[in-house]
Amino acid sequence: MSAAFELAPGVLAGFTGRYDAGVSAPPFDTFNLGKSVPDEAAAVEENRRAAAALYGFDHTRVVWMEQVHSADVAVAAEPGGAGRVDAVVTARDDLVLAALSADCLPIVAADPGAGVIGAAHSGRVGTIKRVAPALVEEMVRQGADLERIRVVLGPSICGRCYEVPAHMRDELAAHTPEGASETREGTPAVDMRAAVEAQLRAAGVGHVSADGRCTYETADLFSHRRQAPTGRLASYVWRT
Repeated sequence: MSAAFELAPGVLAGFTGRYDAGVSAPPFDTFNLGKSVPDEAAAVEENRRAAAALYGFDHTRVVWMEQVHSADVAVAAEPGGAGRVDAVVTARDDLVLAALSADCLPIVAADPGAGVIGAAHSGRVGTIKRVAPALVEEMVRQGADLERIRVVLGPSICGRCYEVPAHMRDELAAHTPEGASETREGTPAVDMRAAVEAQLRAAGVGHVSADGRCTYETADLFSHRRQAPTGRLASYVWRT
């Protein structure tokens, strides 16, 4: 597990790892946080409680999304399910926002001055639909200032490993050319991290950093490309 880090003053975030804790059996071993895979429901609940305990917040405070590769954003007013969305924002100081991933790009964001935080899940389709800029736009509607927003991009499959057919790479590159990439073998690929960073900077966000780890290349992270079926990592953001 990545230790909790200060995303912004008064705001913490963290990215879980595959083997940090947990009780899930193979192939979801051991710290699967996702309910969209056919893991035992009781195991996932136990893992979610363990993750909350490791980071030091109450598991009943977490807001979870039913991620559907959209650009839809929910404004969370209470813990639990945020619905069929891929981004969530809140100005409440008692909620923890979570995004799940296993190659897709998780995003955590905060404006500490406004007390607004956000989380998103940006896969290839979500990147094409521009879910990251949609997250920022909703944060601004909730009172955030673009100049104060800090964003960290979590672990995801890298542009050298995410091989796709040429038409899929070109579909993304048509509006975000930074997302076009090649594998080490010279075949077409997508770089979601580069694409999303470019989208955020074009939207006016000046503070963007990245975890940098590739899920496909890192054995202690879940990767759908490397092993399917598999579990899901969680990316959390919360105010202290």
